[in-house]
This record gives sequence, C-alpha cells and structure tokens, in this order.
Amino acid sequence: MRETLRFQSGYWGVRKNDAWIDEILERLGLADKADAGMRQLSGGMKRRVLVAQALVHKPAVIVLDEPTAGVDVELREHLWAFIGSLHAQGHTIVLTTHYLAEAQALCQRLAIMQKGELVALDRTEALLSRFEGRVMRCRLAAGDLPPNSRGTFCAGTAPTSRFASRTHRTLPRSLNA
Repeated sequence: MRETLRFQSGYWGVRKNDAWIDEILERLGLADKADAGMRQLSGGMKRRVLVAQALVHKPAVIVLDEPTAGVDVELREHLWAFIGSLHAQGHTIVLTTHYLAEAQALCQRLAIMQKGELVALDRTEALLSRFEGRVMRCRLAAGDLPPNSRGTFCAGTAPTSRFASRTHRTLPRSLNA
C-alpha cells in the first residue's frame, strides 16, 4: 500500500513524500498494513486507502464524497480528527454527507441539496437556527406496528407522536411509509 501511495504522489509531481505518507498511514490506522497489497485488505481498510490517496499530494482543496460511509466508529473519529487538523493547517475541505451531526460538527457552511437542486446555503449556525426544535414528528398509519408494540413507540393513541432528540439538531423531514 505504501508503494501505491508513492505512485499516487508521483502522479501529482510530488517526490520524496515518504514522511507525509507515513503520517497519513499512521493517522488513518494503516501503518501496520503499510507493506500489504491491496488484495489483502478488508473493505474498511480499502476505504481508508482511498482517503489516503486523496490526501497524499497535500491538495489545497480536499474533496471527500461520503468519506465515512461503511467505516467503523473508530475510523470515523480518527478521520474527522485528521481532517480537522488539515483544515486548521489551511486546507479547504469540501465534503458530502448524509450525517447532519457530522456536518454540524465539522463544517462552517452547509449546502443542502434536494433532488439535484440547492435548497439552502448558509453558515452552519445560521442555517440550523432557521429550524426551531429538535422534534421529529412521525405519523403512523393504522396497522404499521403490532398492537402490543404501539405503546413502546407512541405515548397514547394519537396518530402523530413526538420524539425528542437530545444529542443534536435534526432538520424537519417528511417521512412517507
């Protein structure tokens, strides 16, 4: 894998990049697999290598498309710490994610797309302040839940129940079952 990163670095004209490659491998939890071939890696490890390839030439703008999709919690935390340190060093980070909590924690500005159209663009706090609460309304049609479990999910028999989220803000969403 180290050799793969050397080649990737060379494609961008960056030579003698071993110290940076070693740092990337360490920060992404790949150091112990540095000399392994790609075919010997698990799916999660291969995902880490893709991120390493995106970073190996130290781009000023780093574009990451769903970088935490399909990775374990430990890697997610390491990856965001690493990306945060790159941002602190002056790199611009552009990422796509379906995880609002990640976007809220990592981004200074958010753009929300719906069906290929830009529907919102603003600083993170300004965008989130447009929405009052942390409540998700869930409308359940009759028969959606077994009779004995309805009380578990809904306080009462009203067709609309409220569930509060205490960990992070969520944007309103229409759910059609």
